[in-house]
Amino acid sequence: MNAPNLDPALLEIIVCPACRSGLDLVAEELVCSGCGLAYPVRDDIPVLLVDEARKPA
Repeated sequence: MNAPNLDPALLEIIVCPACRSGLDLVAEELVCSGCGLAYPVRDDIPVLLVDEARKPA
């Protein structure tokens, strides 16, 4: 899979819907710097749904 192509301006304004912390692009997901939830990015669109997030290990 290719790395998602997300606008850097978008990454500056989106936050984790669970805890409101910032998100970092790691491989093919957005990982919360606060709670650690990892949100998928599908077709270059962040899916910021808590039910779709992967729980931290």
